[in-house]
Amino acid sequence: MSEIDDGLERALHTRPIPQSNAARIRFLVKAAKGSTRLVAQELGVSQRTVQRWLKSAAITPKPDAAKAIENAVKAKWQPRVRDRARKAAVANGFYLNAMGQFGYRSAAGSTDDPRLRQITQKLPGSVAAELFAARDAGATESRQLDILARGLQESYFKDGGRRASGLSVEFNGLEWASFEID
Repeated sequence: MSEIDDGLERALHTRPIPQSNAARIRFLVKAAKGSTRLVAQELGVSQRTVQRWLKSAAITPKPDAAKAIENAVKAKWQPRVRDRARKAAVANGFYLNAMGQFGYRSAAGSTDDPRLRQITQKLPGSVAAELFAARDAGATESRQLDILARGLQESYFKDGGRRASGLSVEFNGLEWASFEID
């Protein structure tokens, strides 16, 4: 999972996703109204395997199964909370706090050389909508960085069109990112 995906997932949840495989299996079985058969079908394993995982935390799933468990839990974890947070981000915007190397294409003689910067900026809901749509479509981290760079270009570097009209901004590297949704 990319730095952007991790940050957005943290912003969309109020409670952290269970970390242990045993807790994740219990969550999936509870979500399936107690049916180990349905969980087994979803994960592509036998019902007996799911029952073993439930019975003993010492039994650890194989890497492929562990990844399937993680993905299933993420898809089902707090869906109403996630939906409300997404709608709020699209309606009201969100705060991006990021440390990254920004590159520029600007007028000759500019002093805005690329350098590592930490920026905290509120980005508009249109950026959130574009970012969520890209993520839902399976966009790469590079594509998501382009969306965030354009949002920062307009909101931070160009100050909503009040300065630096010829400036074009791109992320050349992301150290870390966190997101906050009002």
